This record gives sequence, C-alpha cells and structure tokens, in this order.
Amino acid sequence: MDSGVLVQRPFPGYEASVRVLSEEQVTTALGELFGEDAAYSAIVVGDSRKVLAQMPSGVFQSCVTSPPYWSLRDYSIAGQIGLEDSLSDYVDSLVEVFEQVRRVLRDDGTLWLNIGDGYTSGGRTWRAPDKKNPARAVDVRPPTPDGLKSKDLLGVPWRLAFALQAVRWYLRSDIVWYKPNCQPESVKDRPTRSHESLFLLSKNERYLYNYEALRGPNRRNLRTVWEINTQPCNDAHFAVFPPSLVEPCVVLGTRQGDLVLDPFFGSGTTGLVALKMSRRFVGIELNPRYAEIAERRFNGTASYG
Repeated sequence: MDSGVLVQRPFPGYEASVRVLSEEQVTTALGELFGEDAAYSAIVVGDSRKVLAQMPSGVFQSCVTSPPYWSLRDYSIAGQIGLEDSLSDYVDSLVEVFEQVRRVLRDDGTLWLNIGDGYTSGGRTWRAPDKKNPARAVDVRPPTPDGLKSKDLLGVPWRLAFALQAVRWYLRSDIVWYKPNCQPESVKDRPTRSHESLFLLSKNERYLYNYEALRGPNRRNLRTVWEINTQPCNDAHFAVFPPSLVEPCVVLGTRQGDLVLDPFFGSGTTGLVALKMSRRFVGIELNPRYAEIAERRFNGTASYG
C-alpha cells in the first residue's frame, strides 16, 4: 500500500476523501486533517503512541475503538500491543495510548472502548490452531499473572476501566455487547462466553451525548445491553469490529461533520461508519496488512463471509 494515495470515496454525497499516510507524513498533513477547511479523512500506518503525539490537542469529538486483546493473537510486528509479559504491562500500554487520546479529544469528547476478556493460560506457552479461527493460534503466551490461578478469568475489561478512571477519565457506562452468534467453546465447566464489554468514558464531567438521536423501544432511554451479531471478513480471517456496534457510538457521541478517532483501526469499520454518517475520521493502524484490508474495504473490494 502506497502512503499518501487517495482512496476512492465509498459513499456518494459526502465530499470527504480518504488519504493513506505513513507515520512520517502526519506532521506535514496536519493542515489538511485539522485545519478550518479540512476535507480529508486519513488512514495512518504507524504506532498510535507516536502518531498521536504529533497531533494537536482538542481536535477529535469522539474515539471509537477496539484495541488488541491480551494474549489472544501474535501479529508478528514490532511495537504490537497484546503480548506483553504481564497483564499489568498490557494495561499500562493501553493507558499510555488513551492518555494521548484524552489529550486530542475536545473538552466534551467521549471514548467508546470495546475490550474482551480471557482466561489464564494454565501454564501453556502456546495455543493450538483453531479450524474456525486460525488466527487464534500463537507460538507464545504470557505466564499466569501474579495473584491469579490456572483457569482464572482475567478480568481485563474492568482492570483497564479502573486504570483509566484512575488517570482522570470519567467512567460513565458499562455496556454489554451480547453476541447471539458467539464463537462456540469446548469447555464443560463454565458457560460459553457470549458477550464483551463496551465502556463509555468521557474527558470531563459534561460531554456530548445525543440521547435523543437514538432511543430504545417505545422511545425509552437506551439500555445497556446491545444485541449485535459479529461479522466475519474473509480478508482478515477473524470477526471484525461490527458496524452495528460502532453506529450507536457515533450517533450518540458526535454530530455531522465531527472528527472521529480510532487509534486501533484494524480493518477500518470505525472509518466506514463515520463516513456513512457524514463524519470525518482518522484511523491509526500499526499492521500494514490490516491497513491494506481497510483500504480495500473503502474501495469496495474486500471479501466478506
């Protein structure tokens, strides 16, 4: 994928184009991305920590993201988050990223954070291939975290939520993403997991939340359990961040024309939803292969299952 190229605009009627940038090109593109006449969205290929550090403060209205889960997948790329030797190091890595996110958000900005949980490895240093999800196979797994036992639930979402709360984020809501088509598990001594966590956090006590823009049945205030199917993408070989999970976050946390951030862009779902809803976006992705998948999705050439 060539840096600096323009990607075809996928949604007629919205004038923003998508530019693909390298980490080194961000500084020279600041005017195009954040100036008064800014017209571009961008996919930036690079490390979120380095890319965000180049951006001005207070430019994004909302961040909608799903970072790599701990001990789940080896992306075989330098600087990756998710295979830290300890769970606390993983949480610290994410806190470092989200402190930069907090800085680049507007004062009334929000963070919508999807994060999954897991279990201790039980001393295993690898995970065997899974026919239904081959990307889950890894050659290395971190040791059991201090204070936990074999087969313990890690509690990753709440560990991260409390860590963010401790560094001035306002933890406003825990939303349960219920997945009716969850991946089967072979376990016989606990229920099959069919949900993940989605946290709403805000930069300040008062923030933009368009509660009238999205209501529940009978016009009730939206509830905290969202039933949304996962969505496969054959190019990525794993279930991507589903648009139906991103859409409520964008509707509730932004207005038309606002700028949306995803520092773990993956295959680009946040950007697709943002453009569809007449918002601009900046997505940062460390793995060039995933950035290429995102580019193909914007061009309409990705393959879906």
